[in-house]
Amino acid sequence: MIEMTNRFHGRVALVTGGASGIGKATALRIASEGGAVAIGDVQEPAGIEVVSEIERSGGKAVFVRLDVTSEQDWANAVEVVVSTLGKLDILINNAGIGDTEPLEITSLDTWNKVVAVTQTSVFLGMKAAAAPLKASGNGSVVNISSMYGIVGSGVSPAYHAAKGAVRLLTKTTALGWAKEGVRVNSVHPGFIDTPILGDTDREMLIAGTPMGRLGRADEMAALIAFVASDDASFATGSEFVADGGVTAG
Repeated sequence: MIEMTNRFHGRVALVTGGASGIGKATALRIASEGGAVAIGDVQEPAGIEVVSEIERSGGKAVFVRLDVTSEQDWANAVEVVVSTLGKLDILINNAGIGDTEPLEITSLDTWNKVVAVTQTSVFLGMKAAAAPLKASGNGSVVNISSMYGIVGSGVSPAYHAAKGAVRLLTKTTALGWAKEGVRVNSVHPGFIDTPILGDTDREMLIAGTPMGRLGRADEMAALIAFVASDDASFATGSEFVADGGVTAG
């Protein structure tokens, strides 16, 4: 049993892709530790249900419809969060999609869609949230990259390129904001048992993971919460890998 704390008391977080998977687990984790949470997603019914789950547990949350590829949606979402919850201290850029084909048959449409949702969204999110994060005086951004933002696999070129870009976008923004009271870090999950895996052969993924199992969304949420919190107060521009040992070899 995890002993929860109030380390997010008085803090406000926006979590993209917060209606399911790692995003949902992260929103629940931050709320369980006293934070107010905005669920940003295009999946409205599922997002509203996460808000209800947080409220039933005594927490505070709102749903914000957010297409992370839309600059206008980002502007609206940040405005709603600040006007509804009073401020914005933490941004979790979690939304993303992938591809599974080798480069030579990957279409330009697939490339553009994956890059828009997985990479450009992080740029748009940090840009839209820059002012309230700096006004917070203790802002924290956690960009969810992937172990495939560090190493290759031979397929999924758009996903690898997008997640690799998120890794370096994180580092350069961290340097730019280091003296402005905003930390920016990336988290790099391995194979996590969430709906994004779809019909992927889980036994194959397990066989390729040294720890012999898939990761869990709540494990990623615990790491993301640590990175977002003051427990990681001297970390910025850093990358935190949780992949069951895949990239250790």
